Formats: sequence, structure tokens, C-alpha cells
Amino acid sequence: HVQLVESGGGSVQTGGSLRLSCAVSGPAHLKNCMGWVRQAPGKEREGVAVIDNDRSARYEDSVKGRFTISQDDAKNTLYLQMNSLKPEDTAMYYCAASVSACGVVITAPNEYNYRGQGTQVTVS
Repeated sequence: HVQLVESGGGSVQTGGSLRLSCAVSGPAHLKNCMGWVRQAPGKEREGVAVIDNDRSARYEDSVKGRFTISQDDAKNTLYLQMNSLKPEDTAMYYCAASVSACGVVITAPNEYNYRGQGTQVTVS
């Protein structure tokens, strides 16, 4: 069983930055891929970024060059550094874990096995 607890959301102005954190616990074999997913009101869930066990990262096109996903194993924490934020980044952001490889969930965010409760990001 994997537990995920997000923090760090908030309200910022366009062009601002936020860093999301996710406290992660659970067996390693259930967390072959870690990622961040977001969902805005009235919109479908969207994969934002993923990171493999080998630390290779992939990003959704609209956040490339602005967002960075990273993982600190010593702290059991997943991060999402978000820079140059835009109003269209406004959404609930969820930390997620998958037994499957990242190649599966990057385009299929509903396929994650575990997801946190979410943290709200509002850009105005």
C-alpha cells in the first residue's frame, strides 16, 4: 500500500513560482513510476510530469521548460518545481504512483494505482 500526501499549493500571480511536495511511503515495487497529475474544474485529468526509478523525467508539452520534477529518496519526498506559472496552470495537483512504467501513465493519468488527496494551485 502506498500513501501520498501533497503540500505546497497556493495562490500566485502570473509569472510566479511554487514548489509542490509529496511525502511518499510504501513498498518500492509499487512505485515504479512517480508523477504529478492535475485536474481543472470541468476538464479531464492531465498528466503533468513523471519520473522513473532511474531518475529520467518526462513532461507534458505545455509545462516543458517551466516545471521540474525531482525526487529525494533520503526524505521520501517527490517535488514539482513550477516556474513561470500561467492562469491555465490553475488546477488541483495530485501526486501519484504507478506499478507500471512511466511510459504507460504519462499519457494515461487515470492508470496510476495510487493518488494523494491533492493540493490546489491558483494562478491569477
